[in-house]
Amino acid sequence: MAGMPSPENVSTRLQRIAELARNAPDMAFTNLAHHIDEGFLHEAYRLTRKDGAVGTDGTTATEYERQLQGNLRSLLDRFKSGTYQAPAVRRSHVPKGDGSKRPIGIPTFEDKVLQRAVLMVMEAVYEQEFLECSFGFRCGRSAHQGLEMVWQGLMRMGGGWVLEVDIRSYFDSLDHGHLRGFLDQRVRDGVIRRVVGKWLKAGVLEEGAVIYPEAGTPQGGVISPLLANIYLHEVLDKWFEAEVKARLSAEAFMVRYADDFVIVFRSELDARRVMDVLPRRFEKYGLRLNEQKTRLVYFERPRVDRGARPGTFDLLGFTHYWGKSRAGKWVVKRKTAKDRMSRALSRISEWCARYRHLPIADQHRALVRKFRGHFGYYGITGNSRSLGAFRYQAQCIWKKWLDRRSQRARMPWERFNVLLKRYALPKALVVHSIYHRAANL
Repeated sequence: MAGMPSPENVSTRLQRIAELARNAPDMAFTNLAHHIDEGFLHEAYRLTRKDGAVGTDGTTATEYERQLQGNLRSLLDRFKSGTYQAPAVRRSHVPKGDGSKRPIGIPTFEDKVLQRAVLMVMEAVYEQEFLECSFGFRCGRSAHQGLEMVWQGLMRMGGGWVLEVDIRSYFDSLDHGHLRGFLDQRVRDGVIRRVVGKWLKAGVLEEGAVIYPEAGTPQGGVISPLLANIYLHEVLDKWFEAEVKARLSAEAFMVRYADDFVIVFRSELDARRVMDVLPRRFEKYGLRLNEQKTRLVYFERPRVDRGARPGTFDLLGFTHYWGKSRAGKWVVKRKTAKDRMSRALSRISEWCARYRHLPIADQHRALVRKFRGHFGYYGITGNSRSLGAFRYQAQCIWKKWLDRRSQRARMPWERFNVLLKRYALPKALVVHSIYHRAANL
């Protein structure tokens, strides 16, 4: 589009919003929507994934692009005038590791573009609000950074008591009234708030019927993670930092990634007090804890004079436990959690079963991508044994399904090993090394 602002110009606008939000922490923004023009929408379009499933209107990204300028101009007019109608979200289901299914929402492509644009301006404001304990769905922050913060805190404290918390159906439980109240503190722009309200009320299409949820964030929406972060920022993060810490007798810290979080306490008494009050705090805002998955774990560094052995806890797909280093010292170690390992291997098996009749070269290319993706997340220092176990078991799964390509003869291991020399699978790799990070620092 001729005359459209470059990504750098859009970035400059967002930096100005961020600077104003940082310098005026008590100010509520009333004119954010004027930053969103046709060029801004074009940048939002550029950042929107083009390969997702289609929404209720059946329009693909390719079809939308054919009349891109006209589509974006129409979208801008409807957004600014308040005539934009948030379309119903198409609901689908994906299998979970425990055999059940998780519902996911699929918005229309145009809705994704507009949500991306609104997300960009709101994120510029709230990134100045969010606290250091929050890592989920934030620019420049990652799950591995959250894991590192937990590791460093536990090592510094010599362990302690870990409150492992699970919120029941969090993204479906956010109270819209409370969320609007939280948004009032920082974003009062009428155009922005009107479209956010429409997304909250948008219907969900499933099996030919449209239902209208009374709570929760927009299913599958680009804006949903930000709204969910805003909610827990007010309900949990600020409360813990400003009110809880002041009443504790010893050190404590929290790390949260979206709705997944742990709180580490030096004092058992502090931990039990917070564990008692946390359900009441959440119920006040319409949230409930999953009692079966919420637990307090004794996690102090092992000592000869203490009989109790420390427990383990899971966070972000890793089981944390105490073990000996090569130098013989007690350190916090991490390994792939059992449920995550089982889920990853199940996905490999399902894929191999479905595509076992593809040419070997095609199967190999796909498996290489899957292996690299697994090692890219779980490849952290100290997790080599789990990585190696995944690689070996995944290779066995591949062989099993290659055997079933023919009923006449199975592939002996000698032949399969020859095949692996030609079509080698990635070796277990530590991608996130504490030693490399220390060297870079």
